[in-house]
This record gives sequence, structure tokens and C-alpha cells, in this order.
Amino acid sequence: MIYGAKVRLRAVERSDLPRYVAWLNDPEVRRGLAQVFPLSLAQEEKWFESSLALPREEQPLAIEVRQGRGWLHIGGCGLFRFDRLAHNAELGIVIGEKSRWGKGHGTDAMRALLEHAFGTLNLHRVYLRVHESNARAIRVYQRTGFIEEGRFRQDHLADGTYEDTLIMGLLRTEWGAAGRDGRAHGKDV
Repeated sequence: MIYGAKVRLRAVERSDLPRYVAWLNDPEVRRGLAQVFPLSLAQEEKWFESSLALPREEQPLAIEVRQGRGWLHIGGCGLFRFDRLAHNAELGIVIGEKSRWGKGHGTDAMRALLEHAFGTLNLHRVYLRVHESNARAIRVYQRTGFIEEGRFRQDHLADGTYEDTLIMGLLRTEWGAAGRDGRAHGKDV
């Protein structure tokens, strides 16, 4: 397990798959993701089986929050597209349980995953892609120290409108200076 202040990250289990399917079939959840088509349980099972063949550091993680005496699965995250020579990887995250949006769980999950990426996995850089209309996610990424490095202009079609995809990155030295305590580049966000 990987623990944050509010969340814990654990391996995805087969029993989690129906929740992922429900979340990824919700247009409001899916809007911020690369996933644009409805998803079947059979497709999610195939994804799960293929993820088991990946190196351990590339396998997805479930995000859980404390609920009573147990834990509630609210989303997922992970690192992928590892470049082992340059020591970098791409990060992805989704809080699928909409009742948990806006409660700091995404920020805490990001901090826990980044501590794991830089501390345990010895990465030098973590980057991500985010659609420019996803203001809530961009605030979380800025809060954890990510900065915009560039953008793919009008490469995403959402509701009939083309929008940019931002590329945001965070270096280990920036994480130590900004991300852990919620201060991004000398300013509270």
C-alpha cells in the first residue's frame, strides 16, 4: 500500500472492474479522459488481464478513502510510458466517484503517487496530459507543483469543439521544493 494523508493506493483487483466500467461510462467522468467511447465489462477485463503482464511499477493503482472502519474505492491512478534511460514516466489519474470530487482526494492521491515516483522509483521527471477545459484537474496539478511545458493545439474534440491538450511536467527537484507541501513554485495555490 501507498498511503497519503486522506487516501491509500493499492493494486487494482478484478472485483474493482465493475466500478471502473460504471465510471468510464459516465460522460461527466469521461469528459476529462482520453476515453471517448462507452466501455463494456469484457473490454475492461481484457485491459485488466493485459495490465497484469506489465512491469510492477507500470501496473495501475486503485485510490481508496477511509469510510468507517473500511476503505471505499473512488478512482484510479498510475504511471506509464516509462523511459528508463531518462528516468521519466507519464502519470494518469481519475476520481470516478463524483460524490468525492472537490474534497482533496485527487490532490492527496497525486502527492502519494509522486512521492512514490520520485522516492521509491527514483524518477527524474513525471509528466501528464490534460485537456485545457479540465480546470479542476489543472488546479490539482498546479497545486502539486506541475508546470505547463507545452501544448498540442486543438488536438482534442470535445462536444463538437476542438481544444488544446496541455503537457505539464514536474522534476524531482521541483517536487522537493514545491509539491510536497502544496506550494507550487513559491506561491500558494
